Amino acid sequence: MSSERPADSFPEGEGLPEWEQLLRQMFGPDSEEALRQLRAQGMDPAALASASGLPDDPQLLGQVLAQVQRLLAASGEGPVNWDLAHDVARQAAVAEGDPSLTENQVRQATGALSVAELWLDAATDLPPAGGPARALNRSEWVELTLPAWRRLTEPIASSLSTALADALAGSFPDELPPDMPAAVGPLGGTEGPSLIIRQLGSAVFGMQVGQAAGTLSREVFGLTDIGVPLVGDPTTALVPTNVDGFAEGLDAPVDEVRLFLALREAAHARLFTHVPWLRAHLLGAVEAYARGITIDVESLDEAVRSIDPTDPSALQAAISRGVFEPQTTREQQVALARLETALALVEGWVDEVTTTAALPHLPHAVALREMIRRRRAAGGPAEQTFATLVGLELRPRRSRDAAALWARIAADGGREARDAVWDHPDLMPTTEDLDDPQGYTARRAEHSDAQADVDRAIAEIFGEASSTQDGAGEPDATAEGDRGASDDEGPAGPAPA
Repeated sequence: MSSERPADSFPEGEGLPEWEQLLRQMFGPDSEEALRQLRAQGMDPAALASASGLPDDPQLLGQVLAQVQRLLAASGEGPVNWDLAHDVARQAAVAEGDPSLTENQVRQATGALSVAELWLDAATDLPPAGGPARALNRSEWVELTLPAWRRLTEPIASSLSTALADALAGSFPDELPPDMPAAVGPLGGTEGPSLIIRQLGSAVFGMQVGQAAGTLSREVFGLTDIGVPLVGDPTTALVPTNVDGFAEGLDAPVDEVRLFLALREAAHARLFTHVPWLRAHLLGAVEAYARGITIDVESLDEAVRSIDPTDPSALQAAISRGVFEPQTTREQQVALARLETALALVEGWVDEVTTTAALPHLPHAVALREMIRRRRAAGGPAEQTFATLVGLELRPRRSRDAAALWARIAADGGREARDAVWDHPDLMPTTEDLDDPQGYTARRAEHSDAQADVDRAIAEIFGEASSTQDGAGEPDATAEGDRGASDDEGPAGPAPA
């Protein structure tokens, strides 16, 4: 067999099997040592390649091994390998095609966003976001939103990586096998097994975040579909390829679908632009969840016994399939509830405002509203991947309840009262309000009365303190003069006879 032939008989790699040429490319100078070790242990590399299920197609095999090479060589700083995430996201974005946009597509998308702003002016007091209106293909969507994924996922990835390394620290041998660095390249190093876990975790998170972002790029209609702001600038955008694909399965004309989705995009943009605390509120809930990540060491015993901690591929597979699932603490449950309520309120407000703006203009507005509601409630593959990755579901479970609440507030106090709720985070409705939208106004009135009583009490306390301080000092000459004049003159009116 060619696998038994001495490696030095192929000095230029000519005549070697495809898998062996790729192995040389992957490990470089260490490939000879890796092959020698395999053969010394009585293993046939060709048979191993065949038994592993690697594809026979040399080109496809090259792509697979190139991914493995990047994974094993990943030493990017930070909890997520963002170079790998970027590459995977771009590949996923174009997996089903990503043609350049035509002038007509750009014109239709930007025109729909402009019309949406005019219609929204009649439905909300929040002004337009003020940024540019854009049309994006899938690759452009990835490039524009990937920085937001960084802030969204890094806190969780960092906490999980640290917790995992601490939990598994006692499962590693004191010293790595002397031949391990030759087999795994930079993963061996001198920093020990903890480095392996962190680097593998960084690579795995990079691949999963990239896959989620790339898959989402094939599903989203704009920049705000998941309810979390993915851009820092007040930009509105549509992804025409996805909008057209979504409209194909509906009875409504594509122009109506485009306008309805443009209304949703523009409404989100207005909210995130003119409610300055909202972005920090949402991301803060994610970070609060991340800070509480812990790993239950006892629950890991059985899983760890089945894994060779010196085998990077085994560790990577374990991380990918969720063997090291973190515990959800009480604090994290509070953070998740806070995030879920906020997402529902955002989605509910957008749902209500969009429908109010669309009803006078779009015959299929009600049907489109219901279609979007169901789509958001079900979620897609990318959202499910993200939920598996970080333990968070960016789906507003209670968006219908939230929409009913916003409609009730508008019915009781007008759209001004509805939009004024966003003035301060303390005014945000709670889960109790979602449970009972009809009682929101009464509860808010009671809260306002109670707050007014507190404010009056504080004012009286400080007013009394101020008077005491004034009396403790020198008498006010003007006040004394006034009192003297008043005493001299007596009561108002003619003097007694």
